[in-house]
Amino acid sequence: MIPDLLVEPLVRRALEEDVGRAGDVTAGLLRADEFLKTRFVARAGGVVCGLQPARLAAALIDPALRFTPLTADSDIVAPRAVLATLEGPAASVLTAERTALNFLTHLSGIATLTRAFVDAVAGTHARIAATRKTLPGLRVVQKAAVIAGGGLPHRYGLDDAILIKDNHVAACGSVGEALRRAKDAAGHMRIIEVEVDSLAQLDEALPHAPHAILLDNFSLDDLRIAVARAQGKAILEASGGVSLQTVRAIAETGVDVISVGALTHSAPSLDIGLDAA
Repeated sequence: MIPDLLVEPLVRRALEEDVGRAGDVTAGLLRADEFLKTRFVARAGGVVCGLQPARLAAALIDPALRFTPLTADSDIVAPRAVLATLEGPAASVLTAERTALNFLTHLSGIATLTRAFVDAVAGTHARIAATRKTLPGLRVVQKAAVIAGGGLPHRYGLDDAILIKDNHVAACGSVGEALRRAKDAAGHMRIIEVEVDSLAQLDEALPHAPHAILLDNFSLDDLRIAVARAQGKAILEASGGVSLQTVRAIAETGVDVISVGALTHSAPSLDIGLDAA
């Protein structure tokens, strides 16, 4: 689990946005002695993720609220499954409701889509990975959702590893020159990956022994050729044009990793509601 220290600021900002300057004016209709017990209920089947920010949303609104998880992140649930309960002062429950649900539905949606891709390549050598195409400020929790769905987080940020993209190659003049500069600058602990968009660039990259090579928008035939040429000397990552309809065929070429930006930038939310118990 991500430390609360990293997640709480995200939840606090979301609550500040929702509560606004005057607080929850609708909650003012409720008396202090009115209590409510509610349940987070899945309206559709999927993979659970986001219980931590949902719990923090309740705690930040009112420490008197009691959030009880009945599932865990990465659990696969059926429709009508109860994910957690939330009970306490009615006004506080209803103030925390939307922010808790926003995190829970969004992150469960990412985990569910990731699981669909992971299941689609089951039995192959390939792993499914996310990218940095995340919503600003939410990367740490979106990456956690990918992991909950069985995927790999890839880089968390620009400081994780050296990833030489096509524009880096253009600026340096060639794949070989970019890799030479990377090797000169990187210590022995720094991972180096280079993006190539042709078999010719792959051939240029291989003698420099990068840790990984990203095969950008390669055809299935070229992916197979790339796997044969690399002979396991570098991790091969396929990217571009990946969908649930194409991912199996890409995996069957023998690549090691398939990165999918849609996991974080296009996942539909999982339908979850908060019902009075």
